[in-house]
Amino acid sequence: MARLLIKNGTGEPEVLELNLGVNQFGRNSENHFAINHPSVSSHHCDITLTADGLLLRDHNSTNGTFIDGQPVQQAVLLVGQTLRLGDVELFVETTEAHIAIPEIERAIPTPPIVLPGGGMLCPRHPEAMVTHRCTNCHSVLCEDCVKYLRRRGGNTLKLCALCGRPVELIASDKQKKRSLFSKLTATIKLPFLRGRKDN
Repeated sequence: MARLLIKNGTGEPEVLELNLGVNQFGRNSENHFAINHPSVSSHHCDITLTADGLLLRDHNSTNGTFIDGQPVQQAVLLVGQTLRLGDVELFVETTEAHIAIPEIERAIPTPPIVLPGGGMLCPRHPEAMVTHRCTNCHSVLCEDCVKYLRRRGGNTLKLCALCGRPVELIASDKQKKRSLFSKLTATIKLPFLRGRKDN
């Protein structure tokens, strides 16, 4: 991480390692870095550490903020510069920000168990039969995996519990046969199905 070195007259300089985001400097103990010196204001300045570097902003301090002897209100800090808060000098040793993004291991979903009749058991609820499939992530779901969203004045939405997208009903073989028969009877009108009058 970015580091500043406080110059002092005796011994090794004090190392200040900055945190990502805003770092507050001043005499008050509530600051992230409290500098107990009469020339430093209670809330003297902020130094913001980002992936792009260090941004310094003075808080209308009494004795001013200086970079290499020049007064500043706001400026970018560079490696090798000397920052002065009142009479306290700090050396900019490094401005790098190490941002580590941890790798997230994604669990491999368990495939559903296919039964001899063609039905499937839910991977998340092994005792329940699969009834729906997600239209987005294509996961198979049982009734317990489906989330219902009731809309005012509209139809109830069936959503995937994994990705939140709509799901569709998976028809069984019996349902497919029944729906085919119902379609046939709805579209084909046979004369003998109409009511006959007895002579």
